[in-house]
Amino acid sequence: MSQDLILYSTSACHLCEEAESLLKLGNIKWQTIEITDNDVLLERYSFKIPVIYNRVTKDELCWPFSLADISIFIS
Repeated sequence: MSQDLILYSTSACHLCEEAESLLKLGNIKWQTIEITDNDVLLERYSFKIPVIYNRVTKDELCWPFSLADISIFIS
């Protein structure tokens, strides 16, 4: 399931870097999408990032979250 995860983020976002570190720590696979490349995503997520989105369930996990929160989210 972890291959179905998207991390919505933007460059120069220290919280997004923390989220990536958590995903790496958990050995979780994900795809990063830069929200500034898409006006719809920018409007939706600009104040929420980082956000982990599950393509299968359509659920979102918004910051702040921990590795334990991510584990629960993907299980």
